[in-house]
Amino acid sequence: MKQNQFDKYELKSYLLEAVNELGFTKPTEIQDRVIPTVLKGTSVIGQSQTGTGKTHSYLLPIMHKIDPTRQEVQAVIAAPTRELATQIYKEALKIAEHFPEDAPLQIRSYIGGTDKQRMIDKLKVQPQLVIGTSGRIKDLVEEQALLVYTADMLVIDEADLMLDMGFIEDVDRFASKMAKDLQMLVFSATIPDKLKPFLKKYMENPKHIQVDPNQATAVKIDHVLIPLRHRDRIQLLHDVIVKYNPYIGIIFTNTKKMADKVADSLIEKGLRVGRIHGDLTPRERKQMMKQVNNLDFQYIVATDLAARGIDIEGVSHIINFELPPDLDFYIHRTGRTARAGHSGIAATIYDTPDEDALNKLEKMGVTFSDVDLVKDEFVKLGDRNKRKKRKKVESVIDEKAKRVGVKPTKVKPGYKKKHQREVEDFKKRERRLQRKK
Repeated sequence: MKQNQFDKYELKSYLLEAVNELGFTKPTEIQDRVIPTVLKGTSVIGQSQTGTGKTHSYLLPIMHKIDPTRQEVQAVIAAPTRELATQIYKEALKIAEHFPEDAPLQIRSYIGGTDKQRMIDKLKVQPQLVIGTSGRIKDLVEEQALLVYTADMLVIDEADLMLDMGFIEDVDRFASKMAKDLQMLVFSATIPDKLKPFLKKYMENPKHIQVDPNQATAVKIDHVLIPLRHRDRIQLLHDVIVKYNPYIGIIFTNTKKMADKVADSLIEKGLRVGRIHGDLTPRERKQMMKQVNNLDFQYIVATDLAARGIDIEGVSHIINFELPPDLDFYIHRTGRTARAGHSGIAATIYDTPDEDALNKLEKMGVTFSDVDLVKDEFVKLGDRNKRKKRKKVESVIDEKAKRVGVKPTKVKPGYKKKHQREVEDFKKRERRLQRKK
């Protein structure tokens, strides 16, 4: 039998059983660098693109370090959204199933939009691993129902989003009540300057682990640009997604209002469409995610909340109905597809005002292919920058040509024609030279 490469970490036997059950045989790069570091007790700042196995890079070593015989809180995992917290909780439960019957692991999920008093009543027995949203964890700690002073491990997932959403203060409120020798694991796509004071407060000599810093997006994503060309944007979107016919396609908009408008229009056209955005009530969001996981929808219209907080299996296509104002979110959006080694397509409908943003994305390492939908068929287009490049080259050649054949003091008959021929010959030579280059 071939040896599982996770064996080298010397995890507890029941954790290795869980790894085998999950079908993991070889750790991803982030797992290979984070797991041994966490096992040593070192704090970590981890940066990696989405879909690289980050969640298990911290779940496995944390669950190895938890002592199931101690009935007290030992580790806390905080996430910015309910969906992400629920996702992490479900992954943790899969591993916890393999703990011995005489020493089970007590895991609890605490998220907003659920009955807080019922949670408090159940906290007469403290869980060993807490997973939840920062606001709800903070509330339970301040109610003195959840006792975190015994916990010496804290994970903050999607820390930059936590900062953007104003939740870092909540984390600070309960982190300050945790053990003094706190091992903190912070995972974030970026490390904004505003996050650094918080990190400095709690982390002493953390190990900074960055995976694929030069690879902007997953390798197996085909980034496609589709020009609007004065067409109706929603009608073009409809025609594009029907032609793609994805297993599951996520359509991103920039606002909740636009998400509803797009979703309603596509439903009117007979498509199976769900929606995920911040205006849904907790009950509606829970029901929506249940329907998504049951494959009730072929298309999901979402705002950027879903780009960072939700992992939907089987997403084959991402469609940017409009480019995000913050281009980092392009990376997060497209990272919803091509996960765990699969391939995917990320298509963007763009118009002339988007050119600068597209150029910036190309400088960030995104390589686009240009297509258009013509008579229900995708047609390859030339490089959209070709005309600009040609104009730039021509202007340089014209500038050089001005210096050809300086006019003498006395000119002979036919000088103008001769000079014009010299200029045209010069331009031809320069164009040939540019083509060779």
